Amino acid sequence: MGVSRNSQAERSLLDEVSAVLETAGIDACSRLCCALSGGVDSVVLLDLLVELRSRLGFDLQAAHVHHGLNPSAGAWRDFCVQRCAALAVPLQTFAVEVVRDHPDGLEAAARVARHDALKTVVCDWLVFGHHRDDQAETLLFRLFRGTGVRGAGAMRAVETGAATGPGRLRPLLEVGRRAILVWARRRHLQWVEDDSNRDRRFARNDIRHRILPAIESAFPAASTSIARAATHFREAGALLDELAEEDARRCGGDVLGHAALLRLSDARLANLLRWQARCRGAEASSRARLFEAMRQLRTSGATHPLRVDLGPLSCCAYRGEVWLEWTAAALPAACEVDLSSPTPVSADWGEGRVVFRGVRGEGIARSALACDPGPRLVPRFAGLRLRLAMNRPPRSFKNLCQEAAIPPWMRDRLPVLEIDGRVAWIGGIGVDAAFACPPQAEGVLPEWVPIRS
Repeated sequence: MGVSRNSQAERSLLDEVSAVLETAGIDACSRLCCALSGGVDSVVLLDLLVELRSRLGFDLQAAHVHHGLNPSAGAWRDFCVQRCAALAVPLQTFAVEVVRDHPDGLEAAARVARHDALKTVVCDWLVFGHHRDDQAETLLFRLFRGTGVRGAGAMRAVETGAATGPGRLRPLLEVGRRAILVWARRRHLQWVEDDSNRDRRFARNDIRHRILPAIESAFPAASTSIARAATHFREAGALLDELAEEDARRCGGDVLGHAALLRLSDARLANLLRWQARCRGAEASSRARLFEAMRQLRTSGATHPLRVDLGPLSCCAYRGEVWLEWTAAALPAACEVDLSSPTPVSADWGEGRVVFRGVRGEGIARSALACDPGPRLVPRFAGLRLRLAMNRPPRSFKNLCQEAAIPPWMRDRLPVLEIDGRVAWIGGIGVDAAFACPPQAEGVLPEWVPIRS
């Protein structure tokens, strides 16, 4: 009877992991990499993946990160090497340096270094051994730090990868620590023990060894309930994302209409800006910075130039439009533009682009484009001048920007079109009179789109 219960428990754990892999679409073409620390969670995960490899046909490898923070770290690496050799699983090892003065502490610094190393593995999915108790600890840790709804969603079992890296799988996320230990003992597995995991000076360890047990003494199913709450928070976060996407569409897309934004409540405006920041791959700004940007958006006029630093991104407003841009964005580089085609042409310019459309009677005369070398987009330069009308004198770049109400922080990013070595057009300002298209003649109309839509 005992053997039957053991077999049933093992099938249950295998089925749990298999279900997550199947949800992620893992098949014979998938490349999985197990993040192997040598601890019991990752050792059991690797054992389970080896069991499932023949059933699902995926390619399996492992990766171990040597932080160098513990005197036993070398022995842990050697253990992982031996374990993977015994299972015929290829292993990559990484030695990393951990920043000692990280603002969020040594734990966070080690985590950043570990994930930065793992992101370099050539695979489709990184697979982690996080389990239900880890989920409960993560949610409590984030709540104690004042996280929002999205942060309270904690970890996901399946996170699809971005263009720059593999996805992440946590197939044990619905499994308790006790079930993992049972599997390890029944399979006679060995693992390493990291003594730093019991050091309660680290916040997560204190939650694991003191706070969560105290909660569970009053609420025995606390870990399960807390992990379930994380699922509810994730669902709420998904609904907020849907609302933000709908608000963005109604307000204009990536570049938002100032007037439309002001019709949103503070909560929806904050949600929209946070969502846009995440879509740009930026970390969330502080609540204080975000609400200061919202205050200035509401108190300044629609045409008043505005740029509020939110950290990695800045909230910008100009001529009735609002957008987010990188605070320390690199200046655009010069590039040649082929305008020989009658169809619209676009050229990347910084975070945006310049679009050239064929028109009649406006823009730049197409006859002026026949030159060698061809037209070029360049950044502003010293001594830049432009004549907007034949009956007006050339104006300096500074005066042109002042007259067009272009704020100083935008001026270095204005595209300048040179034709035959002369300035023909400046984005946001206009066409030089010497290149202006005569009435009824074929022309090319440049349009600067500052933010990629």
